[in-house]
Amino acid sequence: MENSNHLSPKEIEAIPASAFEPLKKETSDKREEIAMPSLTFMQDSWRRLKKNKAAVFSIIFLSIIILVSVVTIVASPHDPTAQNVKYTNLPPKIPGININGLNGYSEVGGKLVNKYEQAGVPKDTYFYLGTDSLGRDLLSRLFMGTRISLLIAFIAASLDIIFGVTYGLISGLFGGRVDNIMQRILEILSGIPNLVVMILMLVVLEPGIPSIIAAMAVTNWIPMARIVRAQTMKLKDQEFVLAATTLGETKSKIAFKHILPNISSVIIIQMMFSIPSAIFFEAFLSFIGLGLRPPAASLGTLLSDGYKTFLFLPYQLWIPAVTLSVIMIGFNLLADGLRDAFDPKMKE
Repeated sequence: MENSNHLSPKEIEAIPASAFEPLKKETSDKREEIAMPSLTFMQDSWRRLKKNKAAVFSIIFLSIIILVSVVTIVASPHDPTAQNVKYTNLPPKIPGININGLNGYSEVGGKLVNKYEQAGVPKDTYFYLGTDSLGRDLLSRLFMGTRISLLIAFIAASLDIIFGVTYGLISGLFGGRVDNIMQRILEILSGIPNLVVMILMLVVLEPGIPSIIAAMAVTNWIPMARIVRAQTMKLKDQEFVLAATTLGETKSKIAFKHILPNISSVIIIQMMFSIPSAIFFEAFLSFIGLGLRPPAASLGTLLSDGYKTFLFLPYQLWIPAVTLSVIMIGFNLLADGLRDAFDPKMKE
């Protein structure tokens, strides 16, 4: 029996041409079209970093802290070094807030007392975080201390990059006897506790920012040097480095033109981890009395001053302690985000 769907040649010829519609063009060009835009390594890393909410929040938060620290050089609420014995140990007072502990009242002998009226502070004068034992504004000193601590940390991290990257590149690129000697020197330096070296340096040098930075620069660059050396040893046998060597490139050009750009992400991550470490060391040295000297302030000196009156005036310790902790957490979260962003093997 003939299939009803089968058309005879005469029936096919009778179909008008207008009944046929051409198919859309489907070629290999369409199938192989790149849907995503082409991105460089840094652009792809930034795209990954933006997906990390903690890292993005840390960038914004740390940028605000740095900006406020710089602006308050010329726009501080009070002179951070000005002393007024009449205004000693005043509690925080914030305008518009009537909460005990933030309105200028404190408990004395079981009664709430307006410390500002007792001290004769003008009504239009506010100390938002209170004053210390010498009558200095704690908020202004907090701005000053944060600024100095960040300055010391950034300079120390920069020195880590200069010394550590240079040492690691030379050791890893030359190899052989040069690398052996340089690594033995590192082992000797790393065998001495960092704290002992820093204390000895601060005992010899005069107290101040340069002496703290010099004490940190003696040994803090060693981890950076080891990481850079390991990465250099890994890359110097790659084809592009061997090709550059075959073409007669000098070792300095190979180091700065081929190896350094390929390990820049590792250097950035290590630097971000070294900044909170430097902040902690500065705070520790100042806390034990080997750091800055008055009237200069850092987070460490504020902690040292607040520790003395912690049982009676706890806010003088809590304020710099919380500030130090938040800054260190912010840098660590940012470093973790950068590490994940720079690693192309990480899953989306």
